[in-house]
Amino acid sequence: MTDEIHIDEPPDSRSKGKHRDRRTFGPVPNLEEHVKSDWWKGIFNRLYLKTDGDVVDDQQITRNETDRIAQVLNLGPDAKILDLCCGQGRHTLELVRRGYNAEGLDQSHYLIQRARSTAKREGLSVRFREGDARRLPYRTDTYDVVLVLGNSFGYFDSVEEDLRVLTELRRILKPWGRVLLDVADGEYLKEHFQPRSWEWIDETMFVCRERSLSLDAQRLISREVITDVDKGVVADQFYAERLYTPKALRELLEQAGFSGITFHDIATESQRNQDLGMMECRHIVTAVIKKEWATTRARGQEMAKHVAVILGDPAKPDALKPSCTFDDDDFYTIDQMKAALRELAGYRFTYLCKHDTLVQDLLKLKGKVDYVFNLCDEGFNNDPRKELHVPVLLEIFDIPYTGSGPQSLAFCYDKSLVRGVAKEMGIPVPDACFITPGDRTYDVGMRFPVIVKPNAGDSSYGITQRSIAHTIEELSDVINSLRMTLGYNQSLLVEEFLTGKDISVGIIGNPSGYCTVLPITEEDYSALPPELPRICGYEAKWLPDSPYWKIVSRPADLPEETERLVVRCCLALFERLECRDYCRFDWRLDEHGNPKLLEVNPNPGWCWDGHLAKMAKHASLTYPEMLARILKSAEERLGLEQERSAREADKEPSPLDLTRQTA
Repeated sequence: MTDEIHIDEPPDSRSKGKHRDRRTFGPVPNLEEHVKSDWWKGIFNRLYLKTDGDVVDDQQITRNETDRIAQVLNLGPDAKILDLCCGQGRHTLELVRRGYNAEGLDQSHYLIQRARSTAKREGLSVRFREGDARRLPYRTDTYDVVLVLGNSFGYFDSVEEDLRVLTELRRILKPWGRVLLDVADGEYLKEHFQPRSWEWIDETMFVCRERSLSLDAQRLISREVITDVDKGVVADQFYAERLYTPKALRELLEQAGFSGITFHDIATESQRNQDLGMMECRHIVTAVIKKEWATTRARGQEMAKHVAVILGDPAKPDALKPSCTFDDDDFYTIDQMKAALRELAGYRFTYLCKHDTLVQDLLKLKGKVDYVFNLCDEGFNNDPRKELHVPVLLEIFDIPYTGSGPQSLAFCYDKSLVRGVAKEMGIPVPDACFITPGDRTYDVGMRFPVIVKPNAGDSSYGITQRSIAHTIEELSDVINSLRMTLGYNQSLLVEEFLTGKDISVGIIGNPSGYCTVLPITEEDYSALPPELPRICGYEAKWLPDSPYWKIVSRPADLPEETERLVVRCCLALFERLECRDYCRFDWRLDEHGNPKLLEVNPNPGWCWDGHLAKMAKHASLTYPEMLARILKSAEERLGLEQERSAREADKEPSPLDLTRQTA
């Protein structure tokens, strides 16, 4: 989320071109027609902290509310607390200041960044994550208490989605864990809401509000027109919140499995004390979940495939990451993966990430797991040159695993070697020159500009906007700079810098069996300043503050003949380089539109927002479905598919079964 003014166009204007240059819709006869189902994705920004700041950004009010929460729950010092829909983390931070073990989650990127910034400024050790309350990235039986504060319950279109949130809370709470909801009094607001109001936010800004009940009278529809006295209207936004009566909320909590439901009073304080809206009259609701621990109720899992997932070690340094260590974004990525795998029926997963004990852990699991899902693209001990060591261990222990074997990983880690194989097969590659560690003079034998990259490596490490050279003098400077970064013992590759479309091809499956070629994507560089070179390097993947972070991937627009050639070459290389289960190929077109292979990535990035997941999305595959296809590809290759079919003969076939696709 950015600080830019964003006005949603009304439904009729999208097709008829009305109001496109206006910052307000003007008179609106029906507020409900203008409320988007996901309105909450775009409204919680800096303006929210202004319009609602009298309640949600006042430290004394936060301290008073935290006193009340601690009193109602009788919080113990060892309680593990999740502040769900935490916003800018005001309650989470106050709890941590008091010595509690609390963390927060919210869908708003802007507010989570504010929370992280405050924690860093105050030196507080607390984790904040971005996520969806309907699919929480936490393990079962994790928390003693979950808080949903600030009237953050009831944003979704349906009661069923609210129930899904409560069901997730039931899952992540420990047995006898408690939930606390801070919600508006729906009965009161139905009778006493203000249809129209306005108030000054500060000396230069005021907000006008309109409200009405929804057609079914179950939600309060609100409109805010925010005006700056100098700039005029800066936002015209609509939202809706469900009006739960105590009876309806009690029934919903009971339906989710909670008991001991109790209502408590809480006062709403405000320095302005003008239009309090949904916060005008509210109460606290507490409930208990009485359940058994997951390990004692997980019956029937003996029929599920047991898969061990190997990951990088978050406790060890990682030289490829900007901070040289796992950060919140890495943990969020891992949580998204775990949440996606949890959606797959017929599996149970064990996660291995402690590399100091990996050998012993694998020996203990030998014979107890069906196979390993190898997602350790960081390499053993987070050393990228040791990525092949993990499958080597699995080969030694005779444990089946997903993805490419050690020989394939060794081949593809060496860009020059891949170029040689491709040229031998008649596959076009850019002109290039191999620079050994001892070379001090460079006769590149090709026209400028050129790009200099490490010959061995991944994650675009060492490839930045400064990797481009237009003269022999610039080339010498780039090589010297790269050697200072990587070390003088590293080989380099100097390639002609291609200026055509930058495309990627993803394959899931194995050419000998079921195989899917995902839609080809191209990088969209239109948001880059014109003076920057068009490359998707380290800055685009790791540095959010870089202009390269604005690069987006979209379906490639290629001539049919070019697409056929690229796909045919990728399938041939997939087999020749002994890739397995999934792979990504990076190409670039020259100025004449001729495609040339850049590199091959076996076991490519598996993260929810990576290139492979973006390609899968263009194929209408969700992230869980993409991971399921990788697993099924490995099962078929390993001969485990027939075994599964036999064990599940009485079940319906999976909707994720692969269908063979030909390019």
